[in-house]
Amino acid sequence: MKTLQELRDAIDALDTQILSLLNARAQCANEVGELKKREGSAVFRPDREAQVINKLQTLNDTTAGLLKPHSIGNIWREVMSACRALEAPQRIAYLGPAGTFSQQAALSYFGTSITEIACPSIDEVFRSTASGTADFGVIPIENSTEGVIARSLDLLLQSPVHIIGELSLLVRHHLLRQVNSRDDIKVVLAHPQALAQCQEWLTKHLPHAERRAVSSNAEGARLAAENPEWAAIASERAGSTYGLHNVAQAIQDDAHNRTRFAVICLPTTLDAPTATGRDCTSLAVSVTNRPGALHDLLVPLKQHGVSMTRFESRPARQGQWEYIFFIDLVGHPSESNMHAALEDLKKLCAFYKVLGTYPQSEA
Repeated sequence: MKTLQELRDAIDALDTQILSLLNARAQCANEVGELKKREGSAVFRPDREAQVINKLQTLNDTTAGLLKPHSIGNIWREVMSACRALEAPQRIAYLGPAGTFSQQAALSYFGTSITEIACPSIDEVFRSTASGTADFGVIPIENSTEGVIARSLDLLLQSPVHIIGELSLLVRHHLLRQVNSRDDIKVVLAHPQALAQCQEWLTKHLPHAERRAVSSNAEGARLAAENPEWAAIASERAGSTYGLHNVAQAIQDDAHNRTRFAVICLPTTLDAPTATGRDCTSLAVSVTNRPGALHDLLVPLKQHGVSMTRFESRPARQGQWEYIFFIDLVGHPSESNMHAALEDLKKLCAFYKVLGTYPQSEA
């Protein structure tokens, strides 16, 4: 058996090799960047990055590697993020301030070698992305406990941006406070979604505390850092950012609480990603109010063998239609069955918009 020092020496030697290989990869990435500049191609290609990670995860499985698939994804996203930053750091807008789950989603998707643009509202994320202030935006779309984020869906209808990626994030809410105790908490601050996701815990443990909605969980943490009688529901990152004690961990009512985020940009920044074999297409459609209209809307999907993973309705706020339906389909428009289904579906709709086509999230 090797000694501890021998093992440390072996690790040091491997680290040296890894560093050399990473720099060699960065050099190749630089050359790719130069070619892209001459061709006018996009720096960031989510389809290509998804294919790289999927290929490495499959290779790791077939060779009985020790690393877990999500670890490989995290490692290579950081490697690719660092290489992209050599060309130009991507400007990413998200719902701020620092410490939100939206920031965590942005860093998880793009890696940490980015220029962060923390926005005070979801509306501002859309404005920053649509105006070109940000290259990409990250927005919450739906939560496994509380359902869709209505404002995000409404803005997707109005904005010229489209979805080019998605991320599913396990959300753990913690009770954060300036004082390391749960006693004498007068106010609990959080985003309305977080308050709803923790309502059972709050009713049981803090029944007399006022529940106060704020623009984001991280904003609640910032405010709680200023008042010892206030507490916030937020992430560990927010607690670290604002120097708060974690006085109750994982207080969400659903232990498997997840939030799905969408990555948005202008089509001129990045066109729809090419097919990866694991894709999603999101639509917003409406039909005239007549008997059987909704049934007819689903017929082309069945006829062409296209699976539907989400169907949501939102009241239409303008025009002659009563509801807008948001639909997620499995597949890419370049695939023959999906193309045929979309063409038939379009003929049935009074309103039809493709919100985006993108690689499916790993989780």
